[in-house]
Amino acid sequence: MAAGTDSQKVKDRIVARFGRHLARLVRYAAVSAISTSVSLTILGVLVATQAVTAGWANVIATAVATVPSFELNRRWVWAKQGPRSLHKEAVPYFALTFVGLGLSTLAVSTAAGVASAHHVGTAGRTVVAMFANLTGFGTVWIAQYVILDRVLFRRHADAPIAMPEPSLVPAEAA
Repeated sequence: MAAGTDSQKVKDRIVARFGRHLARLVRYAAVSAISTSVSLTILGVLVATQAVTAGWANVIATAVATVPSFELNRRWVWAKQGPRSLHKEAVPYFALTFVGLGLSTLAVSTAAGVASAHHVGTAGRTVVAMFANLTGFGTVWIAQYVILDRVLFRRHADAPIAMPEPSLVPAEAA
């Protein structure tokens, strides 16, 4: 009978762990949706108004959206509290984001250039730039989740994993 009980405990732990990862992945996707909305709004306005080149518009949009993305991921997705570590958290997080920025800027610049060369109108050029941005960042989204979960915001084996309290969500995001 003990073997059956041990087997059930293992199954229960696996189900609980899967549920925690699924919940974390859903929160990560929500943060990504928020930061993507902020980034695409800024990108769209800057490309449509031709205030700066499409590449620079992408850099500006990403830089602005990265700050709330970091805080929401740190506090809400991985329930980190206390002071943030510049060297252990912020710098690596921004480095990961800027890998995506490099890919998306290349994609945005290329796509906007091709659209302009084919005399695509402002609206079409803006849509092409926004789609290129999503494609560039989409390629690193899963890899970034794994790195954040396993390395950057990793919990120690003895630390409990629990859903964050609503008070951990910054007031600006609520």
